[in-house]
Amino acid sequence: MSAPPADNPSADLRPIDIRPIDIRPIDIRPIDIRPIDIRVVLVETSHPGNIGAVARAMKNMGLSRLVLVRPRSFPDPEATARASGGADVLADARVVQDLAAAVADCGLVVATTARERDPNIRVLDVRDAAVRAVEEAARGPVALLFGNERTGLTNDELASAHLLLRIPANPQYSSLNLAMAVQLITYEVYRARGAVHRSADAVTAEAVPLATGAEMERLYTHLAQVLEEIGFRDRTTSGRNLMDRIRRFLNRAEPDQNEANIVRGILTAVQQKRRTAGPRPESAATSPAQPPDPP
Repeated sequence: MSAPPADNPSADLRPIDIRPIDIRPIDIRPIDIRPIDIRVVLVETSHPGNIGAVARAMKNMGLSRLVLVRPRSFPDPEATARASGGADVLADARVVQDLAAAVADCGLVVATTARERDPNIRVLDVRDAAVRAVEEAARGPVALLFGNERTGLTNDELASAHLLLRIPANPQYSSLNLAMAVQLITYEVYRARGAVHRSADAVTAEAVPLATGAEMERLYTHLAQVLEEIGFRDRTTSGRNLMDRIRRFLNRAEPDQNEANIVRGILTAVQQKRRTAGPRPESAATSPAQPPDPP
């Protein structure tokens, strides 16, 4: 494959230098985030497996303080089995007999709810509530309250909260499993803490630079010549609409030098094929290919 010189797109063809990009292994690691006192408080959880699954979800998202208010069964082998890598969170879980004891030393208390509005307590979207929780955790402990799997939090329990957190979901079926709800909320907390993934530059200094303005102009000139040779002509009044559109979509693609050379190599191959094939039949010469009518 070859590319023509700048002054004459179809003459004195030069070899195209297409260099492979040397891709380095990507180093993906989480940003270090400081410990934070945001505790998950489960109220009257009925299924021990859910307690274990919550511990695992917390471990995934860097939280370690789990408080259980009157759990039906704990400790329990099923909780341990479901905790998987979060066994340490489960082992350190604190069991209390009432909600007041669970939040006694907390500043902000956030309760989960399926309600869209509440006349007495402000309701925040999960993402906004997570940001608020992280901000307040810099000043003191924060509690995230989750109710019983079947009944949720009672009105008396909701009265302990400063604000309500709601997870947007399908209005036709918005019920979430307890561990799923904890996973979603702790994920948003993790993101609000600034935990994103950063990767080392995926390419080396040998990466191919973007095509320069001059190289793109040579590409456009070459392309316009080939379109003329194959009879693909612009039928708009100005005669510029087709090339303007081509320029726009190629500029959006941001081709590098290799890619621009590849396109020019394709154009050169089209020209060479036409020369090898000889002149077009008379019928083809009088009926050139046409682009579709502009909108």
